[in-house]
Amino acid sequence: MGITGTHFNYYQVCKRKLWLFANGISFEHTSDLVYEGRLIHEDCYPQRSAKYEEVEFDGIKVDYYDAKNKVIHEIKKSNKVEVAHEWQLKYYIYVFERNGIEGVRGVLEYPALRKKQEVFLADWDRQRIEEMMREIAGIISDDKCPLVEKKALCRNCSYYEFCYSKEVDE
Repeated sequence: MGITGTHFNYYQVCKRKLWLFANGISFEHTSDLVYEGRLIHEDCYPQRSAKYEEVEFDGIKVDYYDAKNKVIHEIKKSNKVEVAHEWQLKYYIYVFERNGIEGVRGVLEYPALRKKQEVFLADWDRQRIEEMMREIAGIISDDKCPLVEKKALCRNCSYYEFCYSKEVDE
């Protein structure tokens, strides 16, 4: 299994979520927050579909790619996990480079917040990405799911009910 941008994002946010997602346990389709994120992606920049293209290769799928200026545009609902978004975008840039497309940069866009952030890939980022790829592969291939780590983000996670429901012994 190839490592995707979603794997990279979840690695930053929660190792348990990463493992569950990678092992076919997904709750995104039932999440209102995920649905809201899709609506933002589709509705905020309707002109982009004609101007830029959605690109998918090597396990990644970027929201919009401006091939002329070599800019990946990644749209997010909220900046609560901004570090995860940055690493996901850096991973996209890394994959583009690995496929011979040099000089790519990224822009994280938070339309609801009217905020943009440029993202570049430094040499140390490339080394860290390779380390993370090994760590991600180790986590997703493990036979056991990581234990729950209580975090402030858990309440808004699509996996919340799964992680925090307990069976009652009768």
